[in-house]
Amino acid sequence: MENEVVSKNFIEQIIDEDIKEGHCETVKTRFPPEPNGYLHIGHAKSIILNYGLAQKYNGKFNMRFDDTNPTKEKVEFVESIKEDIKWLGADWEDRLFFASDYFEQMYEAAVKLIKKGKAYVSDLTAEEIREYRGTLTEPGKEDPSAGRSVEENLQLFTEMKEGKYADGEKVLRARIDMKSPNINMRDPVIYRVAHMTHHRTGDKWCIYPMYDFAHPIEDAIEGISHSICTLEFEDHRPLYDWVVRELEYPNPPKQIEFAKLYLTNVVTGKRYIKKLVEDGVVDGWDDPRLVSIAALRRRGFTPESIRKFVELCGVSKANSSVDYAMLEYCIREDLKLKRSRMMAVLDPIKLVIDNYPEGQVEYLDAANNLENEELGTRQIPFCRELYIERDDFMEEPPKKYFRLFPGNEVRLMHAYFVKCESFVKDENGNITEVHCTYDPETKAGSGFTGRKVKGTIHWVPAPFAKQCEVRLYENLVDEEKGVYNKEDGSLNLNPDSLKILKNCYVEPALAETKAYDSYQFVRQGFFCTDAKDSKPDALVFNRIVSLKSSYKLPTQK
Repeated sequence: MENEVVSKNFIEQIIDEDIKEGHCETVKTRFPPEPNGYLHIGHAKSIILNYGLAQKYNGKFNMRFDDTNPTKEKVEFVESIKEDIKWLGADWEDRLFFASDYFEQMYEAAVKLIKKGKAYVSDLTAEEIREYRGTLTEPGKEDPSAGRSVEENLQLFTEMKEGKYADGEKVLRARIDMKSPNINMRDPVIYRVAHMTHHRTGDKWCIYPMYDFAHPIEDAIEGISHSICTLEFEDHRPLYDWVVRELEYPNPPKQIEFAKLYLTNVVTGKRYIKKLVEDGVVDGWDDPRLVSIAALRRRGFTPESIRKFVELCGVSKANSSVDYAMLEYCIREDLKLKRSRMMAVLDPIKLVIDNYPEGQVEYLDAANNLENEELGTRQIPFCRELYIERDDFMEEPPKKYFRLFPGNEVRLMHAYFVKCESFVKDENGNITEVHCTYDPETKAGSGFTGRKVKGTIHWVPAPFAKQCEVRLYENLVDEEKGVYNKEDGSLNLNPDSLKILKNCYVEPALAETKAYDSYQFVRQGFFCTDAKDSKPDALVFNRIVSLKSSYKLPTQK
């Protein structure tokens, strides 16, 4: 038998070559988020990719917070990111780090560059630095401060550290090449003065390293072999390589870029989500209409479904967008054999079985999932008064309507045949009760084959059912208009993104539901117990996804 050919993505091919040529013995990756917001579905791709590579090559995976910008960072974001990564199944073991752990080493690295004549203190303002930098077609101009001596630069940098200068008054720049075709190499700023309290180091520092300087140092200190990042950092790679080369780190890490994960018609920008939260459009960074990892978890997505989604998206060098329907496909595929199929009535009307003995209750056996016997069975109480869906009864039905109408007979799921005899309306003409008779011989599961009916409807027992709130979600964005308004850059929001149904009923078995528990509600979709608002005496369920979709994988026809 021939060996099976295993297809590898371009990153794995690079790693294979590096191992073969002896550039690295142990594969070591990291995920380095800035703690300035909640992670979203795009970050999930990076987490799963980095952790997956470490697993595949029996290597190590580090978790590191790039906390070099105190203005936007919060402990809340640190904790949410840790929770998200653990939930996705990525295990950093005992390797949790912060860029701030290395502030002293970064400072010493900057001093080393000054002593080598590779960095200097500049007096230019941010605006002047931009002017001196030139354009894509014009080279930059030499900074007037570039000729300072090593001794003067060391003195000024020490004074920056000691707090003698105001924010923006001085910066430290790397001395590289003001004529470089890559603007990132035109003497980039590597340290700035910033009198800010840091969430971990307090007021110890009033100078902070820039990301492009800090990141390669962090990777090198931790012994990262492959620094996997997204395509927007491709133009920054020469600077990354310059930093680790000039600081003479042994076994320097290699930066590799891959394409970001873009989903159609979703909001991922932190600035926009922050505004949605502050304006009360959504109820937090974990609002189920968002695609933050916390929001997907709260809505009812599983780690397995997100890993499957990332796997289907693949790893490439070309940016592209993925249809949100593919994410929905993955959660349906994951849940359909794992979850119990329960009965829930979202728009109830009462059904009364006139010839069923008053006060009698019997317990009917129901399979939890017809496609997975391992999920077992449950018993559902059945009695004279039930709730059914309002649209399962029509006074004057159209052709091919096989549910309840006067004179018609249907099967009650797991129970009996019932025939509609009459109905009751209120003063506004709304139907409030449907009256039926049942045939005791037609009990489900008792081998009855005497006659057939074309319709089966679900129900819940009125005296035992649990009242609840159900939230039906649609896309937060108006899909026809697209995410952003071209005129002012605002979001095109869908006014119908959330529909709240207050007077719903579920089977009594769901009284014991807990946060994040999920189920298939017969004919309604997959639902999850809301982790934030659901209480034992006031249940709340979020619809994760509808039951059916026209979406097919590109490989399907």
